[in-house]
Amino acid sequence: MADKRFYSLAGPFSLKDIATRIGAELVEKSDENDTFVDGNGDDENPELITAQAKVEFFALKNAIEQNGVTVTSMLGSELCPDHIFPNWFITFEDKTAQLFSMCAPNRRLEKTPEMIGFLKQHYSLTGDLSNFENENIFLESTSSMVFDRVNKIVYATPSPRTNEELLRTWCADNGFKLVCFETESHTGEAIYHTDVLMYVGTSVIGICYEVIKEEYRDMVKEHVEKYHDVLEITKDQILDFCGNSLEARDENDNLYLIMSSRAFHAHTEDQRKKLAQHFTEVIHADIPTIERYGGGSARCMLSELF
Repeated sequence: MADKRFYSLAGPFSLKDIATRIGAELVEKSDENDTFVDGNGDDENPELITAQAKVEFFALKNAIEQNGVTVTSMLGSELCPDHIFPNWFITFEDKTAQLFSMCAPNRRLEKTPEMIGFLKQHYSLTGDLSNFENENIFLESTSSMVFDRVNKIVYATPSPRTNEELLRTWCADNGFKLVCFETESHTGEAIYHTDVLMYVGTSVIGICYEVIKEEYRDMVKEHVEKYHDVLEITKDQILDFCGNSLEARDENDNLYLIMSSRAFHAHTEDQRKKLAQHFTEVIHADIPTIERYGGGSARCMLSELF
C-alpha cells in the first residue's frame, strides 16, 4: 500500500499534504472525520476509496514514526488489494523468517519476489508453508497465531484460516507451547483470526474472554494471567477492533500500543488508565476506510521486523 510518490519526501505529512500529492480532495465533515469526495459526493467510487485508504495508511505510519518507532513500507501490487495487511510472514529475534499459507488466492500473490527478496536481505528463511495452499490447508501467520514471544507461547483459535493440525505441528516444530481454544462470534461462527480478540504485550494482555467457549475459558485465563496483567475487552468492543492492537518499542525501549482511533475511543476511561500503566503512549490514527472495506485494523496492517 506504500506509494512511491512519497519515497523521496521526508515526513511527517499532514492529511492535506497527502491528499494533495495523490490528487484527491480532502473535505471536513460535520462529524469531524476527514473524507474524500468527488464532485458528485460519491463516497463509493473505487478510486476515491483507494485514495482515502492511502491517506489513512500514511496517517497511521506517520503517527507511529512520530513516536520514534521505525516503519518500513514497500510498494504493493495492484493485483493484491489486501497488500496493506502483511500477515503472510513472521520474523523472529534470531533473524530468521518464515512464510505461511494464505486462504484467499489474491493473498498468495502478495509473496512477490521483491517482498521475499527484502526478507532474504535481512533474515534467513527457515520455513515455508506455502505448499499447503494447494491442499486448502491454511495458517495465516500472526493473524492466526498471537505470540507471547518472551514465554514462548502461541494463542490460537482454529478456523477455516487456521488449520488446527498444521497449527499444532508448527508450534511443536518451532518450540512454542500452544494454547488452543474454540471461539464463538456474534454470528455463532468461529472467529476467523485470533488477533481479532486478543493481543499480547510485554506486561499486559488485552483479551475478550466472552467469545471464548466456556469449556476453554478457565484454561486460557490460567495461561494469560500467569505472566501478564489483563485488560478485558468486551464482545461489543471487538467489533470496534479493540483486540486488533500491537505493541511496539522505540530505540530507547519505550513501549507503545498501536491501534485505530475507533478502537481507542471504544475503550472506557478505566481501560485507558490501565493502558497508561503499561505503555508510554497509545498510538492511534483514524482508518475507517481500511476498517470498512478491508475488514482489518491497525494490527493487521503491521508485521514486526525483529
